[in-house]
Amino acid sequence: MALIEHICGQLAAGEPVSVVGGNTKAFLGGRLVDEPLAMTEYAGILSYEPTELVLSAKAGTSLSEIQQVLDEAGQMLPFEPPVFGETSTLGGIMASGLSGPRRMHLGSCRDAILGVRLINGLGQHLKFGGEVMKNVAGYDLSRLSVGALGTLGVLTEISVKVLPRPEKETTVVCEVNQSDALALLSTLGRKPYPISAASWIDGQLYLRISGAGRGVDAAAEAIGGALVEDAESLWRSIRDLTHPVFQSADRWLWRMSVPPNTPVDGLPSVAFDWAGGQRWVFAEPDRIDVFEMAARVGGHATCYAKNRHVGTGMQPLESGVLRLNQRVKEAMDPHGLLNRGRLLEEAH
Repeated sequence: MALIEHICGQLAAGEPVSVVGGNTKAFLGGRLVDEPLAMTEYAGILSYEPTELVLSAKAGTSLSEIQQVLDEAGQMLPFEPPVFGETSTLGGIMASGLSGPRRMHLGSCRDAILGVRLINGLGQHLKFGGEVMKNVAGYDLSRLSVGALGTLGVLTEISVKVLPRPEKETTVVCEVNQSDALALLSTLGRKPYPISAASWIDGQLYLRISGAGRGVDAAAEAIGGALVEDAESLWRSIRDLTHPVFQSADRWLWRMSVPPNTPVDGLPSVAFDWAGGQRWVFAEPDRIDVFEMAARVGGHATCYAKNRHVGTGMQPLESGVLRLNQRVKEAMDPHGLLNRGRLLEEAH
């Protein structure tokens, strides 16, 4: 509790505070103005009852510890969070708001959160939401903290929904160009197939089918394609961006969140995930017309380049949405003391 008391005292005194989890996603958003405090010492699972499908833990709890506990009970985090380092924490996952390939099937990181405790910019330790899936008190404020990169409050405790692992999973691969892959997914979307992930990489469309044994086998046979032997490694490389297609020495990687049916000629991506809803694009360093490219197709862009040092690397907000964001920020952090430099900068 010493860390929590220190943070509360510092903010109550009007002093700025910056926090990180395992600091594996420092490339997201702008660079912190102040020296960050690591939340990793405030760790530990607070409660977990598999029959209730809810896990509560301190923000500094490592993702590896949580996954080990869930694995033993045959359960999982439904949004399949990306892992960019061994020190990744639950708080960091929620603050970044990132989701993996299973998002298209079971929802996003934001959909899984049930409640949080956080320290606001006045040094008050507050609680929002609850620890059961039917409790909606303060639910929106819990969700607002997801993806805010610590600018609305210092996350201290988090309750999330968990789900049983599928009885069986099979991955099939079809050789098809990107445009035809999107058309195929549109057709498959009208079928009752339990597809839990759909990614196109290097001229190959990978489809993960999850569910009861017979249903998975029947769907795989109906869809066709070749079976992928080491599917777990494949999906891990897509989730964590370790697949060779995401690597480039001289270009910046951008994530585009777009309508899944966005035509290929409107967005020159090297890969897609979420059945077309998440596209990956390479661009020359410092090219900001990527934002215009994303906006033209009704989406938004985020820079994933680890060597970017200027701006937030995030899509500029429309004026109305920006004002709403600023009003929330003023309510939670009226003096602008939390994670200064991360979000809402003029330069992107």
